[in-house]
Amino acid sequence: MDLGLTGRVALVTGASRGIGRGIAEALAAEGARVAVTSRNADAGAAVAGTIGGKAYVFDSEDLGAVDGLVRAVERDLGPVDVYVANTGGPPVAGDPLSFTEEQWSTAHRTLIVSPMAIVARVLPGMRERGWGRVVAVSSSAAVEPLPGLQLSNAHRPGLLAAFKHLARENADAGVTFNAVLPGRILTDRIIGNSGGAEAAQEAARTEVPAGRLGDVAEIAAVAAFLASDRASYVTGQSVRVDGGLTRSW
Repeated sequence: MDLGLTGRVALVTGASRGIGRGIAEALAAEGARVAVTSRNADAGAAVAGTIGGKAYVFDSEDLGAVDGLVRAVERDLGPVDVYVANTGGPPVAGDPLSFTEEQWSTAHRTLIVSPMAIVARVLPGMRERGWGRVVAVSSSAAVEPLPGLQLSNAHRPGLLAAFKHLARENADAGVTFNAVLPGRILTDRIIGNSGGAEAAQEAARTEVPAGRLGDVAEIAAVAAFLASDRASYVTGQSVRVDGGLTRSW
């Protein structure tokens, strides 16, 4: 299936590893011109070199850097057609009341305020051109709170609500807003949180209905479709890619 992404400019944040990298690779494979952001210049450059994209140093905590980032992408690649809002997950803790005020503030900036700042910057151009795709990489915690992930439990639903509203406001302009909700995907984060890859896989065999961890490519395929021309009538949706883990409908 041709996703109609050839020549489209895609900005993928947090794309030097894990799910962000997988999405950047999937979009590049479909012919998109991909802007890869990372806090680590070398890591971002390595991914960009592999996929034929362009790397930019960007920290989602630095709200003042948003305008400069978008201007640089526009200068180098052209106006942003696709924005994939991805960032690393916030800290994990067994006690939901143990997080500091600064950790709460950082989670708010990175999970809600930073993506919205980028949306505010790229949306007018998308509307003017009559085509745009915004895809959030969220978490199953957005619809079903997870132990240890209180910062995600509290903040990720907020971005989904904001995107739902924007989806309704911009559908007639050809701009869509959607989200992918990963469950347990084989990334460095889940390996670290589980005490190793084998422990993570063992837990998945008994706790995930599919009997395994998901692969980054499985998330990336869904995100690429939502970012495509083919998904023009899909907006305001949250797609769970979790092997049946989430119990709610």
